[in-house]
Amino acid sequence: MNKYIKFVIAALMIAAGIYLMFNRNVGYGILLVTLSAVPIFLFFKNEFILMAFWFLRKQNMVKASQWLSKITNFESQLHKSQYGYFHYLQGLTLAQENPTKVEPLMKKALEYGLNMKHDRAMATLNLAAGAMQKGRKQEAQKLLEQAKRLDTAGMMTDQIKMMRDQLKMPSMQKHMHNPHMRQRGKFF
Repeated sequence: MNKYIKFVIAALMIAAGIYLMFNRNVGYGILLVTLSAVPIFLFFKNEFILMAFWFLRKQNMVKASQWLSKITNFESQLHKSQYGYFHYLQGLTLAQENPTKVEPLMKKALEYGLNMKHDRAMATLNLAAGAMQKGRKQEAQKLLEQAKRLDTAGMMTDQIKMMRDQLKMPSMQKHMHNPHMRQRGKFF
């Protein structure tokens, strides 16, 4: 549903409430005018994103991704302040299945902007994990520092510490050798 249809619905509810008030149904009119605040609230906070947050809080990633899939065109369905959260939630739901797809979604989420500091810290932490997977240690270290600064509540200190410990370990890809080549000489 287009986001501006919600304003039309709210305007119709207010008009019907005023009509009821003039026809001596003041109680129903006030109720209808008060209920017109719901579509206006849903203009700024999309119902699909609210449901996705609810299921994400319950650790039900499948349901959260189902609610997010109902948003077909985020630019026409969401307010600009919700663009970042749409990409952020998509990244969080894909984090366990497809970790390679998370990094571009988190970059978009940070580009569009996230309101809460802990959300920005989580997105930065996911970017650091992606950089670490691809072997970019310096970038991962900078992103971990940024995530630590953003995490004022200390909710992600364990994850940051764990990732720092992983950064200290030598990269196995550079030091791994083919086991079948160990016994051979220089010219064999």
